[in-house]
Amino acid sequence: MTFNWKVIFIGGLVMYIGQFIASIATGALIHEGVLEGLYKATSEFWRPELRQDPPDTAALMPRWIIVGLAMACVFAAIYDNIHTAFNGSGAVKGLKFGFVLGLISAALFAGWSGVFNLPDAIWAWWAVDTFIYFGVGGLALGWYASRWGG
Repeated sequence: MTFNWKVIFIGGLVMYIGQFIASIATGALIHEGVLEGLYKATSEFWRPELRQDPPDTAALMPRWIIVGLAMACVFAAIYDNIHTAFNGSGAVKGLKFGFVLGLISAALFAGWSGVFNLPDAIWAWWAVDTFIYFGVGGLALGWYASRWGG
């Protein structure tokens, strides 16, 4: 395993920015739209900040940003070591990597659905969400890595 620190840190940041932008759209559509009623019906599962009216997402934003950046850097390190397994331009390779991350997430959600008593619709929409933001983030990472990753 090799470590290209430029891809890991700058590419991870580029991936995170892509994911964050995509999450703004999916947040409004999926989380504040399609799943809003289910979230209210399962409120005992959510952090106290999210049970407030209105939810205090600003209180959770530091956690979300730190974890998101850290995970994007981990994913960038993985991508840097496996991107040659994908065909296409850098952006296409990144998009394919994002699809793989979406598949892994969907598989994890399927497993967790047998442990946590949440409606299947939540798990399914979370899987859809990951395909979208990992797709956009992966595309951005692949584009960056192919152009400036060294």
